[in-house]
Amino acid sequence: MTAVDRWRAVAAATGPADRAAAEAGVRLAYRLAGLPEPREIRWADSPRAALALLKELTGKGRSVRDAVRTRPWAEERRRVHDELGPGGWAAHWSVTGARLWDTTRALADRIRDGILDGGPDGAGGPDGQGVDAAWAGEARLLLLDAVLGQHDAAWLAAFDGRGERLAGLAEVAAHAGWWWPYERVAVVCERPVGLHRDEAGRLDRGDGPALAFADGFALYAWRGMPVPSDFPEQLTGLTSERIRTEENAELRRVMLEFYGYERFLAESGAQPVHRDETGVLWRIGLDDDEDVVMVEVVNSTPEPDGTYRTYWLRVPPETRTARAGVAWTFGVPVEDYRPLVET
Repeated sequence: MTAVDRWRAVAAATGPADRAAAEAGVRLAYRLAGLPEPREIRWADSPRAALALLKELTGKGRSVRDAVRTRPWAEERRRVHDELGPGGWAAHWSVTGARLWDTTRALADRIRDGILDGGPDGAGGPDGQGVDAAWAGEARLLLLDAVLGQHDAAWLAAFDGRGERLAGLAEVAAHAGWWWPYERVAVVCERPVGLHRDEAGRLDRGDGPALAFADGFALYAWRGMPVPSDFPEQLTGLTSERIRTEENAELRRVMLEFYGYERFLAESGAQPVHRDETGVLWRIGLDDDEDVVMVEVVNSTPEPDGTYRTYWLRVPPETRTARAGVAWTFGVPVEDYRPLVET
């Protein structure tokens, strides 16, 4: 297993933390930063619970994140950059940390947004309505003190086997979630109990939370898009009319993906607007949203049973011909789309 594979697994790990190993990593991180070990290490079931704990925790001292994480990262990056040179560093990053960066960064951002949108007890909505402004302001400041643990996997993959000063941070990340280092106290989070993603690495689940922690803090998403916690229930018994009447355009798009464009077009009485040798172009208008425009194409290669499979391709709403739509899916102008052989 490569370093990237190991750290990809760490970033996606769920289930109980190895608290003894994580706490040893915390103490090592303090020592490597030239700091006394924290007098106490406290645990929280989720990042949201950690913020609630930190808000009430007295005597923790100032944050030592800069000493524990920021400076060691910067020094090790500078050392490796000088060792490899600008081109060598860029090449090294492209085959290590860059392969994990987008998914880990997106997940960390979603957790932050979920905390701020939901408030300390999760009572707020997905758009942040109902969240106590004072708490949200304090939470934003506390989030700046966080070390991302397992979600620092991209950087840890890039420095795997190179950064001795990062050994404590790597140990915590391998065995726990986010954590907060202060002079006298460190607060460490458990990992999620559930994580569901699509093939692109985006949070994605249609029948429950896409990311869930033991204390009930959870994120709901479909193809990476945040959705309300009751959204899975809304998908039960979904109809084309229900989709049409959904006022939130983003949620309507999610419903369309779940329901299926072909089914929606058929039940909505959509009419073909263009036909040619490549397929059939369909269009249906939606209130306060762009038109749904699809090209219906038939595979020219028969299935084993002799039938021909039909595909539905969503294309931009400004598409006017089936040929233009098919050309768009291949990323070429319509005038350059001249297939020699169809498969």
